[in-house]
Amino acid sequence: MTLDERLERLTERHEALTETIEFLTRDVQQLTRDVQQDAENIRALARIAEIHGRRRTRLEDEKS
Repeated sequence: MTLDERLERLTERHEALTETIEFLTRDVQQLTRDVQQDAENIRALARIAEIHGRRRTRLEDEKS
């Protein structure tokens, strides 16, 4: 394999690795956004559960 062939092969591999890193970076950014949205949804559900629990306790106290 000549020096030029080796350089061309290295260049191709470098370009492929660069493209892969770009894809991975976008995937990580999307996953980060998804996790943030999931966390927001979980906090909202926790608030709903807390309100429901208070209401239930209040209703049970009113029955007594």
